[in-house]
Amino acid sequence: MRRARLTALGLFDVAYAIDLGKARACCADTPLADEPVASLTFDVPPLRLRYGTVEIPLPGGPVQGEVAVHVYDFGAIALAITCVAEDKAWLHFVDMARHVEEALGFDKASAPWMPLLAEVKARFAPALERPNEAVIQEDYHLIEIDAFAEPLPDVLHRMVDLSPLLAGDPRPLSVEAREVLLRHRFAYLAEDCVVVTRDRALLYQPGGDAGIAAVLEVANAQLLELRYYGNLLDDELPRMYDLVDRTRTVSAFFAPAELSRLARRLYTVWAEVTELTEKVENALEAMGHPYLAQVYTATLELFGVPALGAAVDRKLEIVRDTYAALYDEASVSRAGILEITIVLLIAVELVLAIFK
Repeated sequence: MRRARLTALGLFDVAYAIDLGKARACCADTPLADEPVASLTFDVPPLRLRYGTVEIPLPGGPVQGEVAVHVYDFGAIALAITCVAEDKAWLHFVDMARHVEEALGFDKASAPWMPLLAEVKARFAPALERPNEAVIQEDYHLIEIDAFAEPLPDVLHRMVDLSPLLAGDPRPLSVEAREVLLRHRFAYLAEDCVVVTRDRALLYQPGGDAGIAAVLEVANAQLLELRYYGNLLDDELPRMYDLVDRTRTVSAFFAPAELSRLARRLYTVWAEVTELTEKVENALEAMGHPYLAQVYTATLELFGVPALGAAVDRKLEIVRDTYAALYDEASVSRAGILEITIVLLIAVELVLAIFK
C-alpha cells in the first residue's frame, strides 16, 4: 500500500444555530480547508477550516495528525483528525489503522477531542446562538486508500480480507460476520471499492474523490442532530404533562392565562424543533450524480436516520396536538368567563333598575 489517509471524525452538537459569517470572522487568520466536490450542493455550505496538528501516540512512535474543523449552521461542529500512511505493507497498515482508532477513541482520557472542542467553542463563542452545555456526540472513522505500489489485478475486496479494517478487530471473523461487513459495498468505476459500516468506512477510489467522505460526514451530522432533538423532546414531554396537570389546580379565573402561556411555550418548542430538523434533513440539497445519492440513501438507512426522524416527528405531533388542545381549552375558558361576566353585568343592571 503506497499511500492512505486515516481520519477520525468527532461530531458535536454545540448550539441551537451557528452564524457562519461570524464564525469565519472569529478565525480570519485560519486557512480554509478543501471544499467537497462540485457535485454536492449544500443548503448552507459548512465552513471548513484547517486547524493545526495534534500528536497521536502509536506503539511505533507518535505520528502527526492534521486537524480540520467543519462548522454547520444548524449547530453542529465536526472535528476531523487525519494522519497519512505511506509505503506500508498491508498487515502493517491494518495494525496502524487499529492503533490510530484506539488512540483517538472517545473513551481515551488522553484523546484530544475535549480540549479541541473546548478551544473551538471558545473561539467561536460570538457565533454560537444558545450554546449547549451537554455534549451530544457521534464518532466515525474513514479509511481512504489513495494508491497501491502496483495496480490491482482485481477489485480490492477480492484481493485482501477487509474485515480487520472494517471491524477494527485483528481476530479472524466468521464468514457471516464478513458478509455483514461487506453488505453495503458500492462502486462507480470498475476498480472502485467503497464499503460503509455503522462505525467506519473504507474508500478506495483510484479515479479521484467522488465526494463520498463529505456525504458520510453529513449523514453522521444528521444522525447527531436527530439524536439531540429526540433527547430534547424526551425531556420536554414529561415536563409538558406535569405543567398540564398543574393547570388543573389553577382557579377558573386564572386558568385561561395559564393555559395560553403553556400553549405558547409548547408552540415555541414545536416551531424551533421543526425548523431545525427540516434544516438538518435538507443539509444536502442535491447531488449531481446518482451514485452519490445511492450511497447517501443507503448510509442514512444503515445509521437508522429515517426511523429516528420518524420518532422525532411523532413526538412533535404530540407537542402540536397538546398545544392545539390547550389553545382550544383556553378559548373555551375565556368564553365561559366572558359569559359569566355578561350575566353578572345584566344582574347588576337589573338590581340597579329595581332600586331606582
